[in-house]
Amino acid sequence: MITRIIHNGLKKKMSNQTTMTEFLLLGFSDVRELQILLFGGFLVIYLAALMGNLLIITAIALNHHLHTPMYFFLINLSILDVGSISVTIPKSMANSLMNTRYISYSGCVTQVFFLLFLVGADFFLLTVMAYDRYIAICQPLHYERVMNKGACVQMAASAWVSGILSAALHTGNILAISFCKGNTVDQFFCEIPQLLKLACSDSYLTETGVIFFSVGLLLCCFVLILLSYVQIITTVLRIPSQPGRHKAFSTCLPHLTVVSLFISTGIFPAYLNPFSSSSPNHDLLVGVLYALVPPMMNPIIYSMRNKEIKAAIKKLIVWKLFTKV
Repeated sequence: MITRIIHNGLKKKMSNQTTMTEFLLLGFSDVRELQILLFGGFLVIYLAALMGNLLIITAIALNHHLHTPMYFFLINLSILDVGSISVTIPKSMANSLMNTRYISYSGCVTQVFFLLFLVGADFFLLTVMAYDRYIAICQPLHYERVMNKGACVQMAASAWVSGILSAALHTGNILAISFCKGNTVDQFFCEIPQLLKLACSDSYLTETGVIFFSVGLLLCCFVLILLSYVQIITTVLRIPSQPGRHKAFSTCLPHLTVVSLFISTGIFPAYLNPFSSSSPNHDLLVGVLYALVPPMMNPIIYSMRNKEIKAAIKKLIVWKLFTKV
């Protein structure tokens, strides 16, 4: 049974409010054997996510036939996935191994910033990738002109910068918040919805507005993705031959699957209802879903559903085997 410990010793009083120096992350279990088992499970998942994404990055980088806009964006997506899972899982594994739950205030704020930056940039990049597929299928004659090298670099950079700006805006507001409702975070990593539950009632109004602004921005991205795929599906259905329709749609299926996975495990459960009174166990489950599942599943989805990626990975593995011999 999960117990909550409120750590009050490392707080100092300032004008009837408190300044946090540490937060206490909610663990999955107090049983030492289960903590070790959790460490092993997280380690396997983390290494699988790292290997999968790094394999895709290497396979695309070494295969000149894959130096196209779609795979350029896929490399960026894999880099973001490696970063996002590295922000949350190593700290949780270290806590499980060392039988502790503490994270410093600066460490918590840093975790919030990088998680928001990487996850936000991830979704902005998925929006860009939807536009890439729209141009490729709906306007193929203009594809090389529209999706030239300079445009692709600018689009990818815009996704990264948008993620940084969004994360900086949220993190700046978090730094201004006073906490007076304890220091136990009902999650195995620091996230804004859980931190707001600890904030004084008069100190998080600005962050609430920023959250609604961010949700609106994410909904705009979702609408753009949706409109892109409406146009794509309409165009694909007009293709006279069935093999042609299958080939056109198969290039979109991995991206569509990744978007669906990202939205179903991340945005809707975690951030569309940030002030919900859900149970700690539910919050932990949601955290596991959006912190672990997309970074681990994305390389599997792209490698299983994309023949060119599979061929490049096989070529890379065979080349490595022969070079060792």
